[in-house]
Amino acid sequence: GLVLVLPGSESESTVNPAVARGLADGGVDHAIEIFDWTTGWPAMFLYHLRANQWHRRQVQRLVETICSYQDEQPGRPVHLVGHSGGGALTVLALEQMPAGRSITGAVLLAPAISPHHDLREALDHAARGIWNFYSPLDLMFLTAGTLVFGTLDGKHTIAAGACGFVKPGALDAEGAAQYDAKLHEVRFELPMAWNWNLGGHLGPTNRAFAATRLARIVAGDVEQVEHSG
Repeated sequence: GLVLVLPGSESESTVNPAVARGLADGGVDHAIEIFDWTTGWPAMFLYHLRANQWHRRQVQRLVETICSYQDEQPGRPVHLVGHSGGGALTVLALEQMPAGRSITGAVLLAPAISPHHDLREALDHAARGIWNFYSPLDLMFLTAGTLVFGTLDGKHTIAAGACGFVKPGALDAEGAAQYDAKLHEVRFELPMAWNWNLGGHLGPTNRAFAATRLARIVAGDVEQVEHSG
């Protein structure tokens, strides 16, 4: 199988290899690659966060990467693990997957996306669903930061990585059931500090946390991480 780790808007850094190594420590035997969707220049983090045309190109590149792998390795699992802006881009990429194509699952770590973003299309293309690791303690980046500068999808609001997602108000029974079955909200809890997740923006990217929590999702052993909030 394949796991693609998407950096945040700051570009590839020590954070992303920590997630990759943590997944491997936790027993994930898939190929684990970092998919840098940014320009590679950390100083351009605001451009990475708000440049819609850049997002569209990178979404297309990510979708093509997934589909190419699936064509070459049919039936193999594919997981996306995105932090901050990378978590938001993960959702946008799932929305653009071709009809009939799905990945196995997606993990959002403190995603910089609006909590009111409609996830139905993205959930359609994630067989096991989407896990959202969020923390109300993410005050600087996903509370103050996104209120001022906006989320990757262009909303000046507290991001879903700080408060979780909100179900759309006009959901029919099928849509509500889809949210209930395939959106797995995981709120920060104090016991997570044992694995060095202290609730800040980088908390869920810690290598130990990836090994003990995130690796279970990729492996399909999700009983202890689903709906812990």
